Amino acid sequence: MKFSILITSYNKGQYLEECIKSCLEQTNRNFEIIICDNYSDDDSDQIFEKYKRDIRLIKKKRDSSFPPINQIESIKEGFSNITGDFVCLLDADDYFLPKKLEILQNEISKKKSCDVIFDLPLIKKFHHMTKFKLKEKKQKNIWPTIINTSSISLSKSYLKKCIERNILQNFNFLEIDFRINVYSRCIDKNFKIIDQDVTVYRQVENSIMSNIKKYSAKWWHKRLEAHKFMEEEYNKNNLLYLNKLDYSVSKVLSKIFN
Repeated sequence: MKFSILITSYNKGQYLEECIKSCLEQTNRNFEIIICDNYSDDDSDQIFEKYKRDIRLIKKKRDSSFPPINQIESIKEGFSNITGDFVCLLDADDYFLPKKLEILQNEISKKKSCDVIFDLPLIKKFHHMTKFKLKEKKQKNIWPTIINTSSISLSKSYLKKCIERNILQNFNFLEIDFRINVYSRCIDKNFKIIDQDVTVYRQVENSIMSNIKKYSAKWWHKRLEAHKFMEEEYNKNNLLYLNKLDYSVSKVLSKIFN
């Protein structure tokens, strides 16, 4: 089995080399590295030049003022260039530990029909590491704890399905990790979560949605989009979306703040 590591990047030069090197240091050697960069204006191009023999670089203009949409469009562009059977998504400010692909290969061989494999990452903030934990949700019908993009690996055919079924369309505030978590874990239910330490998720100030403060206008708008997305996908799959109370509250507060 061949893996395609699909990296999305924009002005992540200070983390980019560690990200690329972590891929090159994988114990499983059957992989390709594809990077889709939104014309970074920091020192990213110098790093791309340094590793040009090891990567396939795609340059893509930013299409939107919304960072989640730019990342999704980059992943779509990268998808059209991959040749692997299984895709590992990776943000340029995160990195993999050396046995990630080896462990994924073992997990795939155990359950060949599994479309999506999530791993619970180590969270790095400055020099401190903590383990990501799945929270027990008080609301039964709310979305699950969202596992970050760099901890999502999925078959090429499943990513194609996500694109063709338009789960990556619309909803400007919703990142790809939310969409894939909800779609695979709440609707398709053909996924696996592994607890091995194979990904490091870096908490940085300039991440995609780090500027959204809890209970702010954007926060409520994003929450409303999350409910709309879930309701839409449930309806498409002839399922009943039952979270009416939280949905109604989000509608009211989003309207008030706007």
